[in-house]
Formats: sequence, structure tokens, C-alpha cells
Amino acid sequence: MTFTLLVSLNSTASAQGTHWRIEAESPDTRILLRGDTLDITTPKGLSLWWDQPMEAPCTIEYKACVILDHGPCDRLSDLNCFWMSTGTPEGGTASDPLKGISHRGGKFVESYRQRCYYLGYGGNYNTTTRFRHYKGDTLAVSDPTHRPPVLQEYTDSAHLLRPNHWYDIRIEVFDDGRTQYYIDGELLVSYKDPAPPRKGWFAFRTTWSHTRLTAFHLLNKR
Repeated sequence: MTFTLLVSLNSTASAQGTHWRIEAESPDTRILLRGDTLDITTPKGLSLWWDQPMEAPCTIEYKACVILDHGPCDRLSDLNCFWMSTGTPEGGTASDPLKGISHRGGKFVESYRQRCYYLGYGGNYNTTTRFRHYKGDTLAVSDPTHRPPVLQEYTDSAHLLRPNHWYDIRIEVFDDGRTQYYIDGELLVSYKDPAPPRKGWFAFRTTWSHTRLTAFHLLNKR
């Protein structure tokens, strides 16, 4: 596949007629585009934010792959995402997390300020797949003991990353507060939030990896 240079940091990337916003920790992050496929090489933390909000009930679908090709970021890890995310600025109310891109700068620890659901598939050097519900605890930025509990965890090889494999991912958010995460047709997470958000944003998240992302589709059903 031949890719062309897409964008620099903190700018907008056109794909499928819609837009991504880039939050990257390293100036050496590279994002290339071919058709609707994003080719992402990042030596540090990166969040790619879809600039249209999710509104329950809704569905997100996309395909993603971690590439091992003996390149500079050849590491099998971290096919992750946030969804239904809202920012929690100091002293303020929940807001559009896109407004905090420059403040967070791609650092994962700064993401603890958000209210969101988070799935880390093949995290920790491809040893864990974990689901958490972040609740905007700003103390977690400086004190890891405030990190929210792991609500679902897999450590078996069947639920960790395979190199160069295209995963089909689907996320569902329902009116009754449930959210579900599917990968290759398998339901990994089904969570009922007692105080669910009605609106939020999605971000694809990775670090120190070469990944590809395509066929992204958000459907707000109301």
C-alpha cells in the first residue's frame, strides 16, 4: 500500500468526509493516509479523537491492526480506545475533551481527568486486556492509587493481540445505561452504568506502536 503524509500534530485529518483530531506526545509521531486508512507510527502516547460526539443510543464500528514490520515502533501492544468521554477541567464542569488536547499532550496519565469508558486491548506489552470506567478523578494524575478498578480483565492468549491481524471492533451504547465492546464478533465487555452519560466523544488510543485504522463509522440512532 502506498501512503501519503497526512498531517502535523494538533491539526485535523480528513477521512471518509469527517475529521480526526490528533493528540500526540511525541513530535516524531507520523500519520499517513491512503483512502480511508490511517497509518500511524508513534514512539509515545497518541489519542486520535473523532470530532463528532456520540449520543446514546449509538454504535461505533472500525477495523484496526497492529503492524510488525521491523520498523522504528515495532512493538505488539496497545490497541486501545476511549468512548463516551467528557473532559473534566480543573474547577469546571464536564466538557468536550477535544478542548483539552493541548493540555494533555498525549500523556496517558492526563487522561485520568476524563469521564469515560476505556478498553486497553493487549496493553502492558501485550499481557493484559482490561476495561475500566474512568470517573474524572484528578487525584489519579499524581497518585496511581486513585486509578479506578479493573472491571473486566483477560490475560489468555486468545484475548491478546496477534500481529498484522485486522480486528473488527464494535462498540454499542444503549438507552438503559449499558455499553458493550465486541472484537471479531466476540462480546468482551458488557457494563451497566448506574449514572450513564448521554453524550461523549471517542478516541483511538495507542503508544509506541505502528497501527492502522480504517472503516470507522459512528451511528447515532436517535
